[in-house]
Amino acid sequence: MKGYIALGISIISEVFGTTMLKLSEGFTNIFPSIGVIVGYGLSFYFLSLCLKTVPLSLAYALWSGIGTALTTLIGVLLWRDPFNIITLVGLILIIGGVALLNASKSLENAKKPAS
Repeated sequence: MKGYIALGISIISEVFGTTMLKLSEGFTNIFPSIGVIVGYGLSFYFLSLCLKTVPLSLAYALWSGIGTALTTLIGVLLWRDPFNIITLVGLILIIGGVALLNASKSLENAKKPAS
């Protein structure tokens, strides 16, 4: 459970860092630029903690997939990035892919004989 909490913190930190990257305007604004460093630093630190207990393939899929979806939503809400059916389908495919990766791990564990 601690691994998934660390993963959640990592995802939130990565989304924060990416949002600050947009606000930094090419690292010309100091406080958002510091936010980029702090956000990504925390993100990779907590991702490394999560990898102690969460399989790499699942952790990275969740980290990148959820991070991408949240970043897309922030872009749409804050900067009025375009949101259309293609964007929606893309997000659904990302989330579906993460769900399939998770299901494949569950299926693999179900196939293992009991010790």
